[in-house]
Amino acid sequence: MLALLHQLRDSEHWDAERLRGAQYRQLEALFSHAREHVPFYLQRLPSVVPGLGSAEWLRLPELTRDDLQQSRAELRAKRVPAEHGRVAETRTSGSTGQPVSVLRTGLSQLLWEAFTLREHLWHKRDVSLSKAVIRANGPRARPPDGRRFDGWGRPYDRLWQCGPAFALDMTTDPAVQADWLRQVRPAYLLTYPTNLEALLDCFAERDAPPMLEVICIGETTNDRLRRRCKQVLGAELVASYSSQELGYMAVQCPDCGQYHVQSESVVLEVLAEDGTPCSPGETGRVVVTDLHNFAMPLIRYAIGDYAEAGDPCSAGRGFPSLRRVLGRRRNMIVFPDGRRHWPLTGFHRFDEVAPIRQYQFVQHTRELIEVRLVADRPLSKSQRDDLSEIILGAFGYPFRLSLRELPGPLPRSRGGKFEEFVCLAS
Repeated sequence: MLALLHQLRDSEHWDAERLRGAQYRQLEALFSHAREHVPFYLQRLPSVVPGLGSAEWLRLPELTRDDLQQSRAELRAKRVPAEHGRVAETRTSGSTGQPVSVLRTGLSQLLWEAFTLREHLWHKRDVSLSKAVIRANGPRARPPDGRRFDGWGRPYDRLWQCGPAFALDMTTDPAVQADWLRQVRPAYLLTYPTNLEALLDCFAERDAPPMLEVICIGETTNDRLRRRCKQVLGAELVASYSSQELGYMAVQCPDCGQYHVQSESVVLEVLAEDGTPCSPGETGRVVVTDLHNFAMPLIRYAIGDYAEAGDPCSAGRGFPSLRRVLGRRRNMIVFPDGRRHWPLTGFHRFDEVAPIRQYQFVQHTRELIEVRLVADRPLSKSQRDDLSEIILGAFGYPFRLSLRELPGPLPRSRGGKFEEFVCLAS
């Protein structure tokens, strides 16, 4: 691990040409292995790897989630190099509606841990301090006391003597979570953005425990949440971009604030709808190639996310950058003429009208959007009318709205994720 971290600290300062050269050499090994040992790729890959970003590269077929579901046996390698370690299965939460399982190796796990530590070192966290974790699929830690651990767990405890860690079940009521955090008073908190939003509501009322940093996972973040986190907790909000299928794809830079693609592990493309690469400031589909998974190669995998291409790092890190990770196609609003874009909902003005604790938009058709609201008390007709006016003004189109008041909290996926806007319309 230490040797790998040493290599990563060197390669993060390579220029773009040197990084792409190293990626190309690894792609040659990956393509050769896939053509020989993975039936799915037997006729799918050329004998020579096209240049990255070239027209020939962009013509390579993308791997879809349908492929992962329907051709799983053909995607499994008949032989995996022994030095890649043990092969294990990982499953996604299925938040896209298409749950998939992927085979990964011991090498994949080693890289996951190495990039975890890189992100930690970039942000100069003090492992002698305490850390609290509120997430799904963690250790069982029932409220109100949760659990205490002597150390931060892997991979941190392999290298350092760490302070205590605390855990609490994700299903715990946010008010109980807030009381628990007041008791354990961690320096660092790891949780989901929507859960952090609920905690900030609780802390805004009384006794916010100061923290150094909040680490958000699993969902997209925004500048408003970052500002609110700093205002209420005095803490910086840091996020990364990862998935169960691919591990770390991009890590937030402590200097320029963008997400830097972890080029030693993946080739990440941001593509316009016509399949061409996006320029900085443009939004497109994310297509990723895992450079080291020889158990089930994921070559030009259309993961389903959208991102905004970024600029070169102001601190000299040579990686490609993402300004923002925006979510999935199902999180985009669709207009009657078929146009799609990221929805503006006017949520920042809701508290001018009513005490809205949580909201979710579900677009059922190109004309009908359901608005699910959790409020402190029942809404009056005038409040409902005012909220409708704000929402339609933000959308910029007179959709038909169906406002529903629910007791809350609104449900999450099995993986603990929550989507503020879900489009079910085609």
